[in-house]
Amino acid sequence: MYIIKVKGKAKIPDYIQIRDENFVLVAYFRADRPMKNIEKFGLEGKEEALEALIKEIPFGKLQKLSL
Repeated sequence: MYIIKVKGKAKIPDYIQIRDENFVLVAYFRADRPMKNIEKFGLEGKEEALEALIKEIPFGKLQKLSL
C-alpha cells in the first residue's frame, strides 16, 4: 500500500490518501482526525505508528506504506 498527504487550501483541510498496489484509492481521511475502520486495511494495532508517519511525511510525496 501507498500513502500520500494532500495539502488543503483555505477552508479545505489536509487529507491523507491510502492506495493499494495498483494505486486504487482505498482510504481517504482528514489528516487531523483518526482513521475509522482501520482494521479493514490490515492496520489494526498500528494507529500510533500511522499517526506519527502522517505528521512527518511531506505533502504531495507518494510513499510506500510500511509500518
